[in-house]
Amino acid sequence: MASKIQSIRGMHDILPDQTGLWQYFETLIRDIVQSYGYHEIRMPVVESTDLFCRSIGEVTDIVEKEMYTFADRNGDSLTLRPEGTASCVRSGIQHGLLYNQQQRLWYIGPMFRHERPQKGRYRQFHQVGVETFGISGPDIDAELILMTARFWKALGLKNIRLEINTLGSNQARLEYRDVLVDYLEQNKGLLDEDSLRRLESNPLRILDSKNPAMQEMIEAAPKLMDYLDEESRLHFEQLQSLLNEAGVVFSINQRLVRGLDYYCKTVFEWVTDALGAQGTVCAGGRYDGLVEQLGGRATPAAGFAMGIERLLSLLEDQGTVIDDSVDVYLALQGDEAQQKGVILSEHWRDLWPGLKLLVNCGGGGFKAQIKRADRSGAKVALILGEDELSNNRITVKHLRQDVEQQSIEQTEVISVLKQLLDY
Repeated sequence: MASKIQSIRGMHDILPDQTGLWQYFETLIRDIVQSYGYHEIRMPVVESTDLFCRSIGEVTDIVEKEMYTFADRNGDSLTLRPEGTASCVRSGIQHGLLYNQQQRLWYIGPMFRHERPQKGRYRQFHQVGVETFGISGPDIDAELILMTARFWKALGLKNIRLEINTLGSNQARLEYRDVLVDYLEQNKGLLDEDSLRRLESNPLRILDSKNPAMQEMIEAAPKLMDYLDEESRLHFEQLQSLLNEAGVVFSINQRLVRGLDYYCKTVFEWVTDALGAQGTVCAGGRYDGLVEQLGGRATPAAGFAMGIERLLSLLEDQGTVIDDSVDVYLALQGDEAQQKGVILSEHWRDLWPGLKLLVNCGGGGFKAQIKRADRSGAKVALILGEDELSNNRITVKHLRQDVEQQSIEQTEVISVLKQLLDY
């Protein structure tokens, strides 16, 4: 007997009883992002492997361990995108959207990383990403953070806190890197295997280690804040001033460095304690050097990404329920009613485009149809049988209230439904 074919580990189906919450989230996010004047961009899920090696960094965990990479029939190395920023920058360069221009872009879709699946971390996961180009000041950093704060307010999410930091300019970070490597070399005996591997390739990531045995040593490490150039220091101070003026509460976390090589100056994360180890729900910052790194003209840039599954998990944990049941079920008795019902339902949908109307198909007796109507979640059943056909009427049956059913003219259906459904 052949084995059952199932979904790949860490890649999940989103079933009909879950999609209502997804649609609610996506609609809300889309409305807010567009209210800020951002435009949607859609990129392929498959890119040249070189794009991510050049942007993320060949010695990062993502590139070394987590990417889904394969050779196509031409022998080209392709990769399922592990994140969206590099794809967005590639698209902007390719289509001439970035140089000497301001762009505010956003996207939504699946990303892929071969990680150990756990709550809030999957091999296919979904992100909303927001990217800005051509704006170098702290005002756009603040706008991005204020937009995310508006998301949490609109979603009703609580207990999400904001942490910010600055990585300084690329030059300042290079100077700090030398100081940090000297310090870590002196404490090499305390470094775990991951940190030893990062010592030459990405030493700033060691500061973000969660290894308890290394915390005292990390806490005593030189602080990047002490090596900032004046421009980066002023940029960070102005950002803090803008957030304070807007009433956004934040804390400075000097160990916040982000996992990707291309960040500079402002970095930020929104974190929660409600998801265990996977506490970051939204993260971003500035990446002024990435456009040039990928072959474009030097362009200031900033953005963020947030994991949809993690945010939906928070919404579910706090009891958010989305009712996506239908409004009305049309029960049809007899062949003539079945034909007439299909035509009437289309007419009613024309008159009321927002009406959620489910028409009985596949026949069935009256009791069976009313059971289907009840299971559909509809508030009202419309009944069309021989008597109704001969008199051009419809019977209205209340499914959620103890109200006597009524017979109305077919021409009155929409006006009566709007009254009954409180529209």
